Amino acid sequence: MSTVRVRFAPSPTGFFHIGSARTALFNWLYARHTGGTFVLRVEDTDKERNTEESLQCLKDGMKWLGLDWDEGPEKGGDFGPYFQSERDPIYQEALETLRAKDRVYEKEGATWFKISGDPQVIEDQVRGTVSRTEEKDFVIFRSDGSPVFHFVNVVDDIKMGITHVIRGEDHLSNTSKHTELFKAFDAPIPVFAHIPLILKQEGQGKMSKRDKGALLEDYEKEGFFPAAIRNYLCLLGWSPKDDREIIPFDEIIQLFDFKGINKDNARFDEKKMTFFNTEYLRMLPLDEVVSKSKPILSEAGLINDSTDEAYLKNVLEICQEKLRSLPTLPEFVDYFFKEDFAFNEKAKTKIFKKGEPLERLKEVLNLLKNLSLFEKENIQKSITELAETNEQGIGSYFQILRFAISGTSGGPHIDALIETLGQEKTVKRIKTFLENQ
Repeated sequence: MSTVRVRFAPSPTGFFHIGSARTALFNWLYARHTGGTFVLRVEDTDKERNTEESLQCLKDGMKWLGLDWDEGPEKGGDFGPYFQSERDPIYQEALETLRAKDRVYEKEGATWFKISGDPQVIEDQVRGTVSRTEEKDFVIFRSDGSPVFHFVNVVDDIKMGITHVIRGEDHLSNTSKHTELFKAFDAPIPVFAHIPLILKQEGQGKMSKRDKGALLEDYEKEGFFPAAIRNYLCLLGWSPKDDREIIPFDEIIQLFDFKGINKDNARFDEKKMTFFNTEYLRMLPLDEVVSKSKPILSEAGLINDSTDEAYLKNVLEICQEKLRSLPTLPEFVDYFFKEDFAFNEKAKTKIFKKGEPLERLKEVLNLLKNLSLFEKENIQKSITELAETNEQGIGSYFQILRFAISGTSGGPHIDALIETLGQEKTVKRIKTFLENQ
């Protein structure tokens, strides 16, 4: 097993943010790529803001994304506790170590760390060589006795044997403080990789929890696929260098390394993520589409226990390639399951603008009701021949036909739609439509 140990160390003070999810994902990917260990460490020292609800939201979000941790809450491990609120004895012991080395002093009730004044140089795996010199001593314990982020972060990384620190670029300015502390403890300095920030999709600046599209749980509620979110988040700051976008996740794990991480900040694009989700929906095995669709269609009142399983499967099979998302499924397929479907007035106006659509519909009705082989290949062939005989474009038949039997101007291929509805239902709908005009 690899000696690589990485950690995701969130504070449970709100919802699971897209930026945090991307940081967790990059750490998880590097651990899986190297065969290393992914540690979940909860930085819950802010007692006023930390909530059990936020912690649960965080854990549920990670599980939903498929980011399983090897050590941490619920899993345990040899380097616990994994909640900073339970590690106070460890911090006190570390403080005494620094005190014995004469690296701390008290001032105004707080405990200050004495800097070395030496340049702090790191070879960042993304940013390259970064040098910064701390010019002022800094507080490591507040006057109320609580430890500061910089101190606990470094102590935990040392005690937990963290070898690689992968975090947002906004932490780069903290790193010189951290390397000062690592050296003061005579501890090995981990490999740092500061990944690019995620910028909000509108306006300037880093994406925050308040920005549109920032909260992971919203996508879960909206029926997004975790695999699509993972794939999209990978490409916010990392690239396989071959211009591909939809990549099997096993392959992403295999390809993921620091060389592929970009220096430039990445702008979040919710439309692009929706595109990824649609592509994943289209690649989903039909049996999974059926199982995921049943509760949605049932809740919409379109199917029940007596619904024909083979018919349902046929409907979903011909609609899958045109479907944008599962939550929009009921409105996309409602006319397959009820006769009182709505007619799109905009589509009707467009269809009735030219030619003689009702005449075309009467002609195609006469054809379809007498068709002996009601299969899509024969339906397509017969309507094509009808159009040629009458010197009409095939679209003039298909457009009004689709509208008459579905109330829409789009959807699955028309011949597959007609075949799935069946001869009796198709003919009946055309007759009803003509009677009502």
